[in-house]
Amino acid sequence: MIRAVLIDLSGTLHIENQAIPGAVEALKKLLQTSLTIKFVTNTTKESQNFLYNRLTALGFPVQKEQIFSSLAAARALIVNKKLKPMLLLSPEALEDFEGLACPKNENPNAVVIGLAPNEFHYERLNDAFKCLLNGAELIGIHAGLEYSAQCTATIVGKPQNMFFYSALDNIRPEEAIMIGDDVTDDVEGAMKAGIKGYLVQTGKYQPGDEHKICTTPDAVVPSFVEAVEKILLEIKQ
Repeated sequence: MIRAVLIDLSGTLHIENQAIPGAVEALKKLLQTSLTIKFVTNTTKESQNFLYNRLTALGFPVQKEQIFSSLAAARALIVNKKLKPMLLLSPEALEDFEGLACPKNENPNAVVIGLAPNEFHYERLNDAFKCLLNGAELIGIHAGLEYSAQCTATIVGKPQNMFFYSALDNIRPEEAIMIGDDVTDDVEGAMKAGIKGYLVQTGKYQPGDEHKICTTPDAVVPSFVEAVEKILLEIKQ
């Protein structure tokens, strides 16, 4: 029984500021079902609000709380562990971490790294390095400090199992489908977590991608439109 669908954004629903043909109408059909829908992305430079505004401007009828990014996963980890982090994030991403940064008069016990070129200068990286040497936890996707500081990073985002489980919340992996254009991070990552993987032949897809992973995707379809059609047929059975 299918209870949830996880949907990648860039390359699956849209490419830059252009919706994949038919994707808006297909999503509307999917949203008319009782399925839980989540939009999952590895972006480390765009806040939930930014992503929501982009999707709605393209015509996708999404709710802000349906968007789950690697930033959201990092935020949840910080809150659950009651961490006081140093944030090496882009100005756009900081919106998702309001009120969570370590106060200036205290020592951070975590360093969160995203895609933030403006933060990657000697002084800032040196401060982060010192924090890690003092035992701070490293959290991120772009974990370039991991080797230098000889520490193990907690990686958030696809293809980590915990990212998919967090997006699903209380829904079991075997009751979910992941739709994406990245055969490794989206499809293989989901399948390793026990979720069905549907690979779309749009975005970053290259011919033969489905043969580059050990386990064949549960479905390979031309686009998000056909993925939705297949799901709608499945839940009718």
